[in-house]
Amino acid sequence: MDFAETEEQRLIREAVRRICADFTDEYWSEKDEAHEFPWEFYKAMAAAGMLGIAIPEQYGGSGQGITEASILLEEVAASGAAMNGCSSVHLSIFGMHPVVKHGSEAMKRKYLPQVASGELHVAFGVTEPDAGVDTSSIKTQARRDGDRYLVRGRKVWTSKALDAQRVLLLARTAPKRAERKTAGLTLLLAELQRPEASISPIPKTGRNAVASCEVVYDDLPVALADRVGEEGKGFRYLLDGLNAERILIAAEALGIGRAALRRAVAYAQERVVFDRPIGRNQAISFPLAEARLRLDAAELMIRKASWLLDRGQPCGGLANMAKWLAADAGFQAADQAIQTHGGFGYAKEYHVERYWREARLMRIAPVSQEMILNYVAEHVLDLPRAY
Repeated sequence: MDFAETEEQRLIREAVRRICADFTDEYWSEKDEAHEFPWEFYKAMAAAGMLGIAIPEQYGGSGQGITEASILLEEVAASGAAMNGCSSVHLSIFGMHPVVKHGSEAMKRKYLPQVASGELHVAFGVTEPDAGVDTSSIKTQARRDGDRYLVRGRKVWTSKALDAQRVLLLARTAPKRAERKTAGLTLLLAELQRPEASISPIPKTGRNAVASCEVVYDDLPVALADRVGEEGKGFRYLLDGLNAERILIAAEALGIGRAALRRAVAYAQERVVFDRPIGRNQAISFPLAEARLRLDAAELMIRKASWLLDRGQPCGGLANMAKWLAADAGFQAADQAIQTHGGFGYAKEYHVERYWREARLMRIAPVSQEMILNYVAEHVLDLPRAY
């Protein structure tokens, strides 16, 4: 098994680092404080062709695999951009996967080149207040009206809704059936900035440069041509991308952990107490060493999972494990970075409190650690289903 990066992967990593070098921790703190989308960063990534890294070449992208996309997002997070930076580009990089896999040829040619160039922003509308991870229980309805659908319902945690022109929207087009709970769900690529869609940002602890919103749909019209694939198969289309999504989120968590550890180690080397650097004390150095162990172990799981996925091999268990391990390791590194800084860890000027707030999110979204344990128990250990 070869663990060496290819030349192309190395060049991607170096190119992302060069772009991110122009966007300091201070830039990201200012955007977070102001609740302001990082347009300068987004445009720089678009100009470098990074947004289309996982979009096929015939539609304006680079046609790279999940391994390359994960390297890109890891480096964005590790630069100090953390989740604000990753979330500003994540949906462009991978959010259109259902369209790539299941959209009509006309839909692909119309929308994918615009996403790859950065011209078109797309949000993702799945989660609802009373459904959460139980996607089969969503209530948002899309009823047929001639050559269009009319969508009525409410979604929450729709990231980038304030800035996106379109939203990949999962809606119910047939009643829920006991024997097939996920049937009757349809995926639509709907216009978002319309009077029939009311968008409200959700106040939250962190990652404030990219708003997460509640969106209320009141008979939003969606052209039949903007349906992704067949009616009633939307949930299956989402499942196609779950393993890749787990891997990319894991890479982002890994990057946040790397950024936090870098700052913690630098502070431990520079901070002098009792006439010696605090990093000489094992109470400081051992937890930082452990953080490095955890991050490197998580990285190996990410790399193996992405290697399998890019070769079309089964990777569900490893993809889920990678997300669990990376989210856990990233948070532990960020938490230890605060502890290493002592009282200054709470001070915004050192930035580790921002990493901590964003690393904490990774243990919840887009799937909780508990749901991953459910998956591993059932599908890896072959234990009875718990839900």
